[in-house]
Amino acid sequence: MINFTEPSITDLEKKYALDALEHGYLSGDKKYTKLCTEWFNAKGYKNFLLTTSGSSALELGALLTKIAPGDEFIVPSFTFSSTANAFMLRGAKPIFAEIEPGTMNIDADKIEALITDKTKAIVPVDYAGVSCDMDKIMVIAKKHNLFVVEDAAQAVGSFYKDEPCGLRADIACFSFHETKNYCMGEGGAVYIKDDELMTEAEIIREKGTNRKQFLNGLVDKYSWYKIGSSLLPSDLLAAVLYGQLERFDEIMEKRLHLWNYYYNSFEKLEKAGCITRPTVPSYAKINGHLFYILLSDIAERNAMLDYLRAHEVGATFHYVPLHSAPLGLEYGYKEGDLPITEEYAGRLLRLPLHFNMTDEDAATVVKKVEEFFNGKND
Repeated sequence: MINFTEPSITDLEKKYALDALEHGYLSGDKKYTKLCTEWFNAKGYKNFLLTTSGSSALELGALLTKIAPGDEFIVPSFTFSSTANAFMLRGAKPIFAEIEPGTMNIDADKIEALITDKTKAIVPVDYAGVSCDMDKIMVIAKKHNLFVVEDAAQAVGSFYKDEPCGLRADIACFSFHETKNYCMGEGGAVYIKDDELMTEAEIIREKGTNRKQFLNGLVDKYSWYKIGSSLLPSDLLAAVLYGQLERFDEIMEKRLHLWNYYYNSFEKLEKAGCITRPTVPSYAKINGHLFYILLSDIAERNAMLDYLRAHEVGATFHYVPLHSAPLGLEYGYKEGDLPITEEYAGRLLRLPLHFNMTDEDAATVVKKVEEFFNGKND
């Protein structure tokens, strides 16, 4: 079986994990958490905090917006449940937006029509590591005095124009889950543009206390200031992530190599009208997080999925649109409300892409996709 995804763990990650164990770097904000933070600081993320997951990063971001019961937030329906959960846990109502067919990202041109006097935030998602049109979104947000919390879970290493993804938003959230390009098993991070919000985030992340200031020698004792949570990941996991970051270019180059191989190999099938390849806008620079193809409809997508799995290719679909999921229906949505999202989510098929894949593996995947269409035409 060519697995859909696999983490890449080498002796370097093992070495750092063992060092963390031997020196007792187990709880949060120790040696490796600091090294990871410094690495991202050097990339332009001046206010950067590791969290226990991408989901907890989003939850921290939602808390910082002060979103509350009765408020609304605008979010694409084509995303993972965590994107919506983070704000719904605060009592806010999701207003689901359509996507662009080319990128599968939120359609920025359709955001403004969804804004009401209850709207508190816009939550764009960088699907497949392809940045949303952030300048357009930020203009809308500024006009209506809204927060922008960018779900950049898949976009570590991607760029929007000349900047790493996340830097344009008020708050950006990342994931270092096992399935991501750079992983620590379970983990995430949040970037916060505003310095005052960063101070608040540090308090929330430390169970509502100013313990971070105490550890930094800024106060002689610490106390309880806000409702908070324990969002610090173990330094043992941060040690694994630091090994991944030291291999950043190596991992990026391999993933982009595979992504480009797929893209170039499927040109003939796209010209023949069999599939559609992903679109990468001129303003975006990708990180090779995932590669997908679009089939003609959901029936063909499912047939392709069955064919590939029967031939030991670990392909998979992706999100069931949130508005048409059981909880989305409870909020008054129904199938047919977002026809573009529903159509393209049903047509999308993701192919294996990870560091451990060989060129022969990728060639096999392409061959099996081609064989599927050859069999249809026989």
